[in-house]
Amino acid sequence: MPSKYLPEFREIGRKIAYYRTLRGLSQEALADKVDISTSYLSKIEAPNSTMTFSLEVLFQIAEALNISIGVFFRPIDLQNTDNKIE
Repeated sequence: MPSKYLPEFREIGRKIAYYRTLRGLSQEALADKVDISTSYLSKIEAPNSTMTFSLEVLFQIAEALNISIGVFFRPIDLQNTDNKIE
């Protein structure tokens, strides 16, 4: 049974991809930092994904990207695209 929060998971996945790209990391590089498979990260980031993931994985991704986990729950600030993302 699909999660009723699937749209929220997809939005977080898109933000993960955005911040990963902003940091200049490939999916493989980020997956290695988080110790998950590239395939798993690819599914998390996919726009039409049905993948859900744990808070632990989200915390690990945020740490690897050197950002606060809170940025995944706020709109992307296109004016603040430097490395000082909090």
